[in-house]
Amino acid sequence: MADLGDLRQRIDAIDAALVNLLADRMNVCREVAEIKETTGAAVIQPQRVRDVLSSRRQWAIDAGVDADFAEQLFRTLLSETHRIEGAESRDESAPIKLAGNTQRSELDTVACRIDHVVVAVADLDAARKFFDGMGFSTTVTDDASVVTAEAGGVTVVLVGANHNPAVHQRLAEHGSGVQHIAIEVLNAGFTRDALDAAGVPLLTDVVVDAEGHEQVFTALDPVTGVQLSFISRTGHRVPMSSHNVSAMFEAISNTATDQ
Repeated sequence: MADLGDLRQRIDAIDAALVNLLADRMNVCREVAEIKETTGAAVIQPQRVRDVLSSRRQWAIDAGVDADFAEQLFRTLLSETHRIEGAESRDESAPIKLAGNTQRSELDTVACRIDHVVVAVADLDAARKFFDGMGFSTTVTDDASVVTAEAGGVTVVLVGANHNPAVHQRLAEHGSGVQHIAIEVLNAGFTRDALDAAGVPLLTDVVVDAEGHEQVFTALDPVTGVQLSFISRTGHRVPMSSHNVSAMFEAISNTATDQ
């Protein structure tokens, strides 16, 4: 069996190679930007973007890598490419950035990105039509009152009242609007412990659904009006189901009842 230290060294070497490949890719992108500026070609060429995303997904599938994960990486690369093309035309020099260090907070260590936003809506059909009109792809989950709206790597979860009394209560008290923002973290249990140690009021323990989504919810902050959840994915990469969302609304309802 390979030694853990040796495997970590191999990972470090691979990561260093990846950074060098990224540098090569960005240098080529700068050359592309120069040609576009000279020829007057459009910065964003939608068909090229679609071709890149489609082909990279297939490459990932052929290599045994999750295609959704690969697409997320390449969307980030494409976004950086677009930023570079714009930055190359600016006169001022780029700001100096330093390497990170190990002096990070617990949350800064494990937080990754905004995973999704949950919105409670009084009229689910109208809300779905609104997102469809912008170009989001809307999909009904296993519960007809929970619809996901996705565009690229952005996910909004629309929750209608239907027969869920907890959602009815939320809408009666606050009306339609953002219910909470979900932040992806490396480990939900670690995050829960870190938040608890920091004295952050938590609404739930770690809620686990059948698909392997582990999620912990904070209480609504009365000062900012913000409620957060922290989610880690331990199963297959699949869309959000209704179970996790329903558990959250039930927790809110139970908390309000206890108080």
